[in-house]
Amino acid sequence: MRIIAFSTLRAFAALHPQAQPALLRWHRIIKDLVPNAMSDIQGVFPKAKVLNGDRVRFEIAGGQYRLIAAFDFEKQIAFVKFLGTHQQYDSVDALTVSQF
Repeated sequence: MRIIAFSTLRAFAALHPQAQPALLRWHRIIKDLVPNAMSDIQGVFPKAKVLNGDRVRFEIAGGQYRLIAAFDFEKQIAFVKFLGTHQQYDSVDALTVSQF
């Protein structure tokens, strides 16, 4: 699966080094995954929360950070829509946020 955009993860990890191992793990798993449905995502990330038909919220670094990604299964693309602290996550609409 192609991830749009890895540079977002890298920049966030530079500001929050404690998130780097979890972000790199998330990236590696999603990149190697060939999902056809949300159930495939949840099979690999059981704590992920499906928000709607294309968006999923992931807890990063034990829940200190949140990542929202939108998935296009047909094109095999994951779009990072939000990446921030738990507090920042609480101030956005997870279904419409498009931070990047």
